[in-house]
Amino acid sequence: MRTKQPNSLQCFVCGLENPIGLHIHFYETAPGEVTAEYTAPENYQGYPGILHGGITAAILDEATGRSFMGTDAAASQFMYTAELKVKYKKKVPVGQPLKIVGRRVKRMRWTAEATAAIYDADGELLAEAAAILVNLPEQPPAEDLERLGWKVYPD
Repeated sequence: MRTKQPNSLQCFVCGLENPIGLHIHFYETAPGEVTAEYTAPENYQGYPGILHGGITAAILDEATGRSFMGTDAAASQFMYTAELKVKYKKKVPVGQPLKIVGRRVKRMRWTAEATAAIYDADGELLAEAAAILVNLPEQPPAEDLERLGWKVYPD
């Protein structure tokens, strides 16, 4: 399974028209699991050659939330991040391929838990996060989302 998820136009992580955004494309690869491949350019580094920690956290945050945006309509929805705990295991490099994985952990009535990780090309864990997510008060209508550019764009 590899189903492309929607992108937006202006989101910092996935927005295709955001001039300073990351432009990451996520794919649902299993129920409750999303993946992305990304090579961070040098302009997102903190220390030389190392992805800024805030950018790393933003990527992990996006992956946790997207684990609840899959094709399973009963479980799919937009959620806010209430808490994000990030563990920086190793330096996350710029200019090298990274693999991002987000996974659902569990769903409760108004909240959910998810995890995300960033791996290097050899599969070594570089950073991971655990998130507590909460429902949006109201889900946006589909026509508003498409008007705002939230849709699946061709690769």
